[in-house]
Amino acid sequence: MTFADLAPFLIASIAIELTPGPNMFYIALLSAQNGRLAGLAASAGVALGLLIIGLLAAFGFSAIIAEHRLAYETLRWAGVAYLLWLAWDTWRDTALEAAPARSGPIMSESFTRGLITNLLNPKAFLFYITVLPSFIPDKDSGPADAIVLTLSYVAVATVVHLAIVGGASSVTGYLDNSERRRRTGQLFAIMLVGVAVWVAIKTAV
Repeated sequence: MTFADLAPFLIASIAIELTPGPNMFYIALLSAQNGRLAGLAASAGVALGLLIIGLLAAFGFSAIIAEHRLAYETLRWAGVAYLLWLAWDTWRDTALEAAPARSGPIMSESFTRGLITNLLNPKAFLFYITVLPSFIPDKDSGPADAIVLTLSYVAVATVVHLAIVGGASSVTGYLDNSERRRRTGQLFAIMLVGVAVWVAIKTAV
């Protein structure tokens, strides 16, 4: 695959990643609420999730899910339910007294949540089996070109997510006040419910 083959895909990837979606909203909310380290950990989890789904798609597994309605719907609603659980967990945390920062556990939890959010995101599966293959110049190249495009997409997505982390984490100091944190946390929870509803609507087939 030459750069001339890759360039249109990179442009498309940038456009897709700059369009608001579950990853963007979740990383922004998490970074604003828990700081830069949490946002970076979540971004790493998201990147790993995108990579896993991309590799599964390259070897045909994602196509199997897309072709079986029950499997797709199970994945779809599991993703929606997980986002709603995150919203409930965020709302619940607003009622707790602020605890001393625990960077290790917070980063581990943020990474895991970013990973699971992506693995349960049917839009990611659909992207890899509908959009990505159209940019493969040689349809007989096997999984090699698909893997190159997957790595390129993960790289673009990660750069965008890191920029979001940098911007969103700048407001973390504003949340040092417990009342502000409570109200902002409740707002974040409501926004996560909105993301869950958005995912449910956008992934309906």
